[in-house]
Amino acid sequence: MLKRALPLLAFALTFAPLAAQEKLNTDINAKIRQEEASGSQIMRTLHVLTDVYGPRVTGSPGHKAAAEWAVKQMESWGFKNGHLEPWDFGHPGWVNERFSAHITAPVKDQLTCEVVAWTPGTNGPVTAQAYQLTLPERPTPADLTAALDAAKDKVKGRIVLVGKQTLVPVNLNPPAKRRSDDQVRAQYDPNNPDGGRGGRGGRGDQDPPAPMTANEISRRVDEFLVANGAVVRVNDAAREHGQIIAFHNRTYDLMKALPTVVMRNEDYGRIARILADGTPVELEFNIANKVYPEGRTSYNAIAEIPGTDKKDEIVMLGGHLDSWHSATGATDNAIGCAVMMEAARILKAIGVQPRRTIRVALWSGEEQGILGSQAYVKEHFGSFENPKPEFAKLDAYLNIDSGTGRARGAGVFGPPAAAALLRQKLAPFQDLGVFGASATRSRTVGGTDSTSFNNAGLAGIGFGQDPIEYNTHTHHTNLDNYERVIESDVKSSAIVIAAALYQLAMRDEMVPRFSAAEMPPPVARTTSSAQ
Repeated sequence: MLKRALPLLAFALTFAPLAAQEKLNTDINAKIRQEEASGSQIMRTLHVLTDVYGPRVTGSPGHKAAAEWAVKQMESWGFKNGHLEPWDFGHPGWVNERFSAHITAPVKDQLTCEVVAWTPGTNGPVTAQAYQLTLPERPTPADLTAALDAAKDKVKGRIVLVGKQTLVPVNLNPPAKRRSDDQVRAQYDPNNPDGGRGGRGGRGDQDPPAPMTANEISRRVDEFLVANGAVVRVNDAAREHGQIIAFHNRTYDLMKALPTVVMRNEDYGRIARILADGTPVELEFNIANKVYPEGRTSYNAIAEIPGTDKKDEIVMLGGHLDSWHSATGATDNAIGCAVMMEAARILKAIGVQPRRTIRVALWSGEEQGILGSQAYVKEHFGSFENPKPEFAKLDAYLNIDSGTGRARGAGVFGPPAAAALLRQKLAPFQDLGVFGASATRSRTVGGTDSTSFNNAGLAGIGFGQDPIEYNTHTHHTNLDNYERVIESDVKSSAIVIAAALYQLAMRDEMVPRFSAAEMPPPVARTTSSAQ
């Protein structure tokens, strides 16, 4: 009997921490599922944030209007303390109000482009000869100077195509839109030595660093074109099927850049080939942009469901509301905001009275370097090394920001016990494709807003998702619109997150944190623009 009892005792001790936790409330999970099936508001929320208020560039009137609407909408659902919380963006807002581009000789046709943010307009239609400025591959500063000096007399009064056309091969083996269950299980298996990988992570093997970064080269080219009298800069989108990603002039100073567009690869290649024939090409651009000085102050949108006996403790959830300007920012990240608003709405609709306060936060400045959430964390919580009073009161922050794909699991900043807790709370949703949680020790800011919390030493929880078309088609592109969202997937995510939110808001104890001895060393916060 003793020999048999010892293994049973060892088994019991191994799983004692989970067994000691409160039992999962299966009734609440059923109510959550039913509310989302019968009363969902998620697609309506997405419609307003994208079709009505998109795009939502940080500092723009569109972003502020979207944030104001989101606060009012959450208040209409019964949330409290709705408000916009300002932070110092430090740059004026910018909006492209009108754009057209045509080739006018030797043929006549419309051209597909997107304007680069924080660049000036053309002050009416501009017609000029095209010139292709060819740059050396991986140049040193001296190489680049020589190439630009050789073109000094050729760019004045011209519309300049910068760089060779990128040859984009046909992709005969496109990546899968869904992750297999086995792959997801392996990622979140605590016994897998390679677990925790997948989703937003490392970039694998990389080439040695070039002598100059792409940003340094672009800045030098801008300076050259402005100084030598070019009229418009054109960049190659270098993507398939008309996809365009247009970011921004990183100086935010319109005097340091020309009117600038990113042209679809197919149009750029056509013009380059005609020029290579020795045939002159005439182009026409009309770009109207507007700057908003008041955009130097940006806003995070905040609303709460007040707690009860633990109301001074907080569980936060959110996503970034700002977007780029080439589309309406549906998968990045209006749908993430809609999912998080919906998860909290579900709990309110079914009558949950949470013990901890539930706080929804919709961030701005994410696309410029995860700035809004970093400002919020600094203001409210401080950091592990320099905590403010609220630091001890934040239980966790839940984040979603990878498109329309259903949530498949989560990563949490904290010790293995934090992942074990989250894994238990997500276990009832394997039928929706959710297979666990993993722990991370990284305090690096990058990728998305949960890392602002990780950076401070707080429990940031980021949900991993099926990729669908996110990295291949919609992320930051001109295709990122309402139509690219899968309703069943985002409803599934809202259900899973509502259930996890409920469990965290109702537990006796907070999510386990690193002890002082275990806490990874701090990493400097992001202060400059990034994508």
